[in-house]
Amino acid sequence: MAEAPATKTEDDSFLQWFLLLIPVTAFGLGTWQVQRRKWKLKLIAELESRVMADPVPLPADPIELQNLEYRPVKVRGRFDHSKELYMMPRTMVDPAREAREAGRISSSTESGAYVVTPFLCTDLGVTILVNRGFVPRKKVNPETRQKGQVEGEVDLVGMVRLTETRKPFVPENNPERNHWHYRDLEAMARVTGADPIFIDADFRMLKPALPQNKYPCLFLAQLCCILGYVLRGGARHQETLEGRWVMGQVTT
Repeated sequence: MAEAPATKTEDDSFLQWFLLLIPVTAFGLGTWQVQRRKWKLKLIAELESRVMADPVPLPADPIELQNLEYRPVKVRGRFDHSKELYMMPRTMVDPAREAREAGRISSSTESGAYVVTPFLCTDLGVTILVNRGFVPRKKVNPETRQKGQVEGEVDLVGMVRLTETRKPFVPENNPERNHWHYRDLEAMARVTGADPIFIDADFRMLKPALPQNKYPCLFLAQLCCILGYVLRGGARHQETLEGRWVMGQVTT
């Protein structure tokens, strides 16, 4: 009969410890949320300062680029349209449209590709890869968008992007079909003969000036997408967003 009181005492003790865990856990989660918010605000401020900074010349040393992701850089040179790469499938990022369609089950987004073109930097003597922006699937073939194939030497501003590693459930790149699902700069460089240097172009800064609306790539819209991703709880340094920040649309 003495075992029953002992068992009851053990049950009461376990219940007391369990009830104690509730406020301790709540306090811990609250503290974590506060620290997480501070981290997000710091990350947002850092991304904003990088994206909105004045462009600097592209450094000749590729190692310096490791500390320049999301920083605008300026280059001078010409495109080699014969070696275009296509990052696909992609959709045109439009913050205004996304705000209008927020919460909808269906979406009116059009599928297509980002056009990545080798760019010979005449001042540096190196060839880099430039994400020129979005084209709908029916315009992936360059023969259907000859007006968008910029010729001659131009000054260009773009945002530095680093290489990506393939994420779970993302298909492998298919160089034979010229379908690229993520930025593998070494592989892209081998196919095109370029250096493993990649920028997202901002054609507002293109000189000589192009006709209005050619290749618009808005850094502000890119920043909105970055900040939106961070506020939704995601954090990464590269394609995390797998290139979704490019706002340009190649003229067709």
